[in-house]
Amino acid sequence: MFELLKTDGAARRGRLTTPHGVVETPAFMPVGTRATVKSLGPDDLVAAGSQIVLANTYHLFMRPGHALVRELGGLHRFMAWPGPILTDSGGFQVFSLSKLRTVDEEGVRFRSPVDGSLHALTPELSIEVQHALGADVIHPLDEFLANPATREDTERSLERTLRWARRSQDAHARGPGGQALFGIVQGGAYADLRVRAARETVALGFDGYAVGGMAVGEPKPVMYELTATVTALLPSGQPRYLMGVGKPEDLVESVARGIDMFDCVLPTRNARNGQAFTRDGTLTIKQARYERDPAPLDADCSCYTCRNFSRAYLRHLYMADELLAYRLLSLHNVSFFNGLMSAMRAAIEGGAFEPFRARFFSRYAVSSDVVSREDISSAEA
Repeated sequence: MFELLKTDGAARRGRLTTPHGVVETPAFMPVGTRATVKSLGPDDLVAAGSQIVLANTYHLFMRPGHALVRELGGLHRFMAWPGPILTDSGGFQVFSLSKLRTVDEEGVRFRSPVDGSLHALTPELSIEVQHALGADVIHPLDEFLANPATREDTERSLERTLRWARRSQDAHARGPGGQALFGIVQGGAYADLRVRAARETVALGFDGYAVGGMAVGEPKPVMYELTATVTALLPSGQPRYLMGVGKPEDLVESVARGIDMFDCVLPTRNARNGQAFTRDGTLTIKQARYERDPAPLDADCSCYTCRNFSRAYLRHLYMADELLAYRLLSLHNVSFFNGLMSAMRAAIEGGAFEPFRARFFSRYAVSSDVVSREDISSAEA
């Protein structure tokens, strides 16, 4: 169940109720690719303010296998995460294996990067895997295209995605129930195809709607414009999820355009590369200027890392290849992202989202060196 509690312009404050708990939106989902958010335990995620996590259908299908996860009580018990879980369809990962897969109307055939074995993922099997995992929110298999893509290829892909969506709905109807199925709106960088995709996906009738194929090579103004185009056509009383988009500035701009949910690997991936997100922009801890710096990563942050450790200590850990560096930086970054979403929720509730947005950009230094989704390999995305 989704409740739209407040709007401020196009920005929305909502509440998504699932079998495993409530998600206050706008919300960010840390990515637990293989049933783990890298370097963080469930207690860390709770401490960082996480409400819901994303797990990856493709990777869990490859290893350890959905049958084993089901045998061991489902994904929540398997990873000891008590809260809501969202799974993607595996489409992004399969289609990133361009040299290892072939696509036809039935589905996708590909060789496992784990052991080279041959597999076929169909819309029906993707739903079966997600039923076995037991996630609260699941998705139909869609065909993913990165930009640039021709209009002809994009239109053909969109039509296949819509046909697969219908097959996924039929498969889901035969399942155990209790899981929300979100439709995925594709259409590439073509506004009219996005409009068509939104209208036809909504006509199929899903529990919520994901906007796919963004942040994969298109200019940022195009992404923002297409996001606004799609959200204007989605039902106001259902959740809206922008897949794989996660730079802080993009979160703010996408909430301003009516998005409720996000996921991205940036908090943990960038942490492992020594980068921390702060209210002033990104900070690269290996830089020599932090060698004797006694300050926390972010003086305005109350996370465990910032309450206890200095930049100097974190730099020492990172330069010494100590594993604790990855945990502490990841814990801070996830806390930062969740704190940003909490601040946006409060701003919308108070009817002050636009002043919040202005304050954010007056302070946050937008940096071009943050990893974008087009740089994310299938190994983690």
